[in-house]
Amino acid sequence: MEAHFYNVDIAWTKERQGEMSSPELSKKVEIATPPQFPKGVEGIWSPEHLFTSAVAGCLMTTFLSIAENSKLEFTSFSCKANGKLEQVEGKFLMTEIILEPTVTIVNENDREKAERVLQKSEQHCLISNSIKSKITMNTNVVAV
Repeated sequence: MEAHFYNVDIAWTKERQGEMSSPELSKKVEIATPPQFPKGVEGIWSPEHLFTSAVAGCLMTTFLSIAENSKLEFTSFSCKANGKLEQVEGKFLMTEIILEPTVTIVNENDREKAERVLQKSEQHCLISNSIKSKITMNTNVVAV
């Protein structure tokens, strides 16, 4: 497979805020310094939120692919994600991402299969595999 490129443009708008866009996408996203930092802004996506959401979003899209290939019947997938920012040796690092995916399956007999698909999804998530942060996953499989 040849290399893929994903283009993002960032432009400062005012104070500690900017706008993220891509020539490949129609919607723009406002971004800002998080409120935990000096002059940070509440209520706007921060790079830290985007980093955390990239890991959770990749888990979801990887899960969807593996679940389809595994013929896993499920009715919903959701994932809470918590990114941990710490100062290590004088540098700020996202040291850990805690993922809490919940999958609702159709058949109780598929519980182990769903767990395997979730574990395989975490192992094959290209974003998780591309970062230094520790990835912790606490799964929840629910049968309807």
